[in-house]
Amino acid sequence: MPPHAGEPAESRTLAIIVDNEPGVLARVVGLFSARGYNIESLTVAETDKSAHMSRITVVTRGEPNIIDQIKSQLDRIVSVRNVIDVTRDPAGVQRELALVKVRSTGADRIEALRVSEIFRAKVIDTTLESFIFEMTGASDKIDAFVDLMRPIGLVEVSRTGVLSIHRGPELDRISTADAAPSA
Repeated sequence: MPPHAGEPAESRTLAIIVDNEPGVLARVVGLFSARGYNIESLTVAETDKSAHMSRITVVTRGEPNIIDQIKSQLDRIVSVRNVIDVTRDPAGVQRELALVKVRSTGADRIEALRVSEIFRAKVIDTTLESFIFEMTGASDKIDAFVDLMRPIGLVEVSRTGVLSIHRGPELDRISTADAAPSA
């Protein structure tokens, strides 16, 4: 596919359903690395122990034609069952989890709690001088929360990376033919 010079780079979230076996993650990540594309977020976990399936969720940025080419090449990896572009699917849901540590006293402490209520962040640990907030939501929401906590006394942030799934009763992991129960 010829490159389209001047196409704007866009952020894309890809859900890659794979067989849970050694080396699969290295092959998937290597495909991005070989093309010089950064992975902005990466999460991996086994999602079906009985079928030995895992879900790799990758957020990357690039020109649409290059991302489509990467998706096509991912589909050719033997252990890859399905590649889903969650970004382009109206039924796609994306969320991220963050733990945010804030050091504050006095009025700043009250402000930190007020902001956490607005963002529906949960206090999971508190001392006389600090809080740890747990927050789930879109990456932009977490970025906004972190930006507001910075002047109050932000100490540290730990993020899971983007997770994704589709709305509705269909499986993301395999095609309908593969999902049929075996007799």
